[in-house]
Amino acid sequence: MKIEKHLLSILVDNEPGVLSRIAGLFSGRGYNIESLSVAQTAENQKLSRVTMVTNGDEHIIEQIKKQLHKLINVITVSDLTEKKYVQRELILIKVHARPELRAEILRIVDIFRCRVVDVGPDHYTIEMSGDEGKLEAFIDLLKPMGIIETARTGSIALGREKKKL
Repeated sequence: MKIEKHLLSILVDNEPGVLSRIAGLFSGRGYNIESLSVAQTAENQKLSRVTMVTNGDEHIIEQIKKQLHKLINVITVSDLTEKKYVQRELILIKVHARPELRAEILRIVDIFRCRVVDVGPDHYTIEMSGDEGKLEAFIDLLKPMGIIETARTGSIALGREKKKL
């Protein structure tokens, strides 16, 4: 069987300990979490959405979904990989901005439609959102200039609405 990345969207009660139970399920069974993002939903403050990237073959992903459904406080589990979805990730990246590099960095920022959120005497901090491919391409272009540090959110995603007839 083929091991693939899967993007899971898990709707849970917004209560203490829920994330710990989810993480415990993964660690107890030796499953890896590649990225994790959790936040209260805007439409209902009693709920949170956990967006998780994990990997495994068909059998492992089915087991993960079944085990997640059994957890107290888990309302729904959806494998967005099997559906149409919109996915984004946010990155903050601090890059060396020596005088001879500043114009080139600003051109790259413009091309990728991101923005400079902090400027120092020898650095820029840039904010960007996009899919994983876009972020990786941006990082690759900035590497030769000297990346000082990065922080990434991990994936967040929502399924696309079904077309109404």
